Amino acid sequence: MSGEEAAAPPAPADQAPPAEQQAAGGGDAPAEPQYRALVLSGFGGYEKVKVQVRRGEPSPRPGELAVRVRACGLNFADLLARQGLYERLPPPPVSPGMECAGTVLALGEGVTGRQVGDKVMVLARAGLWQEVVTVPANQTYLMPDGMSFEEAAAFLVNYITAYMILFDFGNLRPNQSVLIHMAAGGVGTAAIQLCKTVENVTVFGTASASKHDALRESGVAHPIDYRSMDYVEEVRKISPKGVDVVLDPLGGSDTTKGFNLLKPMGKLITYGVANLLAGQKKNLMAMAKTWWNQFSINALQLLHLNKAVCGYHLGYMDEEFELIAGVVAKLVSLYNQGKIKPKIDSVWPFEQVADAMRQMQEKKNVGKVILVPELPKEEPQKEEN
Repeated sequence: MSGEEAAAPPAPADQAPPAEQQAAGGGDAPAEPQYRALVLSGFGGYEKVKVQVRRGEPSPRPGELAVRVRACGLNFADLLARQGLYERLPPPPVSPGMECAGTVLALGEGVTGRQVGDKVMVLARAGLWQEVVTVPANQTYLMPDGMSFEEAAAFLVNYITAYMILFDFGNLRPNQSVLIHMAAGGVGTAAIQLCKTVENVTVFGTASASKHDALRESGVAHPIDYRSMDYVEEVRKISPKGVDVVLDPLGGSDTTKGFNLLKPMGKLITYGVANLLAGQKKNLMAMAKTWWNQFSINALQLLHLNKAVCGYHLGYMDEEFELIAGVVAKLVSLYNQGKIKPKIDSVWPFEQVADAMRQMQEKKNVGKVILVPELPKEEPQKEEN
C-alpha cells in the first residue's frame, strides 16, 4: 500500500505500529488523535530504538482491550531483541516491550470481566512500549489495590519467571539453598523475595560488590562478587556439597558450573543466555564462545547423577492463558499479604530509552528499570508565608 493510506488504529501488541503519516490537505477538519511509540528500526545499538509519533484511536477487535499505557517494564530480553538475539520479537520495524500497566480505554466485542477505567497489567510477546495498545483481554490482569503503575510494570515478567522457576520446576522447600545469578536484577530481586516466603532458605547471590549491601538487606545470606571471585569456590567454602537449586540466566560455561554445584536431587533451571550480550551490538565472538561452551548432557548421565536440568522461556507460553493466570493470582495474593513488592531501580521517559537500556546493559541497576511515556510533572511548591 502507498504511504498515503488511511491512518490505522494503535497496532496490536505483537505488531509494529503503522508508519507516521503526514496530514493530507488542509481545511478545518479536527486533528487526528496521536500517540507515541518506541520503535526498533533495525538491529544494533541503543540508537536503533527511538520515539515515533503515530496516528489513530483505540479500536479494539473482538476479545481485545485498548489500554492507555502509564508505565512499561524493561527486560533483559529487550536488550537481546535490540541486537537481533531474541527470536520471539517480530521483525523490525517493531515496537518492543513485553509488559506494561495502564488504564482500560475501550472494550472490544465480547469482553467480560473488564470495564473502562480499570487499572490493568499487560503481558504480551512484544509491542507494549507505546502510549496506547490494543491487546487480548486474557493477557491483562487487574492491578491490586495500592499498587503503582511503575510497580505493576515491574511485576509480571520477573515475578512469573521467578515463581515458576523456584516452585514449579525447583520445588523449593524449607531448609534448602539457592544460587541466584544476577541477583540485583529484576528476576533476581523477585526470586530473593519469593525465597523468603519459604522457611529457612539460604540464598547465594552473584552481583558486583557495590550491590552487596542492598542484597544483604533484601535477604541474600551470601553475596558473591562474580567479577573478582570464583563463585563456585565461594559457594563450596560455605556449603561443600553445593546447593539445591540454581537459577541460570547466563548460559555457556556458567550452566556447566551451576550443574556441578548441585547437590544430589538438585535442580538447575536455565532461563536465559545473558552471556551472549557483550557491548551495544551483536558480538560474534561472545556468541561463538557461549555456544561452544554450552552445557550438554544425556539422559543416562542424569540417571547416574541424580540431578535435574529444566529449561524455562516465558515467551513461549503466550498461549498458556490459564496456567499464567493461575500464577498471577498466587503472586497477587502474596503482594496483598505484603510478602513481595517490586523494587524499582529507576524510571525513564520514552525519550531517554537509550539511557534506560544502558543502565541495565551495564548492570548498574538494583531492581527494575521502568519506561514511562512521560515523567509526572512536579507540582510547584507553595511558598510559606
